Amino acid sequence: MSQGSYRSWGIAFALAGVLAFSLRPILIKLSYAAAPVSPTTLLFLRMALSLPFFAAVGFILRNDEPRLRGRDWAAVAGLGFLGYYAASFLDFIGLQYVGAGVGRLILFLYPMLVLTLSYFFLKKVPTRREVAALVLSYTGIALVVSDQVGTSAEGRLFLFGVLLVFASALCYAAYLVAGSQVVKRVGSMRFTAYSMAVATLPALVQFFALEPLSALSLPSSVWAYAIVLATVSTVLPLFLQAEALRRIGATEFALVGAVSPVSVAVMSALGLDEPFGPRQAMGAALVIAGVLLVSLNRR
Repeated sequence: MSQGSYRSWGIAFALAGVLAFSLRPILIKLSYAAAPVSPTTLLFLRMALSLPFFAAVGFILRNDEPRLRGRDWAAVAGLGFLGYYAASFLDFIGLQYVGAGVGRLILFLYPMLVLTLSYFFLKKVPTRREVAALVLSYTGIALVVSDQVGTSAEGRLFLFGVLLVFASALCYAAYLVAGSQVVKRVGSMRFTAYSMAVATLPALVQFFALEPLSALSLPSSVWAYAIVLATVSTVLPLFLQAEALRRIGATEFALVGAVSPVSVAVMSALGLDEPFGPRQAMGAALVIAGVLLVSLNRR
């Protein structure tokens, strides 16, 4: 395969992965609209239905070098809990109160949060360009949410949802900062498979501790959304993105990733009747500009 073809397939994998992952908040919102399903139940379905795929990949890669030691397994377990279970559960709860487009835009702040955490915990001082990116991104988020936050009960619930989704992005950013060295030792594909498999355990325990089995008596539409959520919007994009990163690197992947919040906002406006006016468009543009500014600075 030529270098050009190799890179083109990398871009195609990245775009397909980003678009597939962008379906997640929309599928969650559709599930909530179809039946009174709890975040605990929906997260259980997503994790349980995707587990066989990650377990199979982990089994295939079990003999890869280097062999995992006790501290590697501990790191995989802790980071899987933080980056996949905790981040997903906070996102699922938050999406009960905010729209899919707003939720995805807030989650897209994670590169900014990685920058902030790296400053506080790794003593990496941000450049002027990175500070400008922070200001752009957070100004954009303020614009997006400004006309929906208020003193009314609905406004307070919206703010609560925004804070939950922001906490989800913070968990994912902490996972990236803490896991950078672990991924180098373990390998991206193996780390993804193992950490996702481990993250399923707390989701299972939480469901059986908090929900009756009758909670799984759901309409066929919710089961269909859960199956698509687990396969098309979880398993598929994680491995597509891992291969894309290997082929085109993080910089070009960041450029392709900018499609994500825009695609969610447009699909949400068309399919879920969520607002997407000039203020939301301007805020989205500022967030994307900030993220690209800091991502391109890491070449």
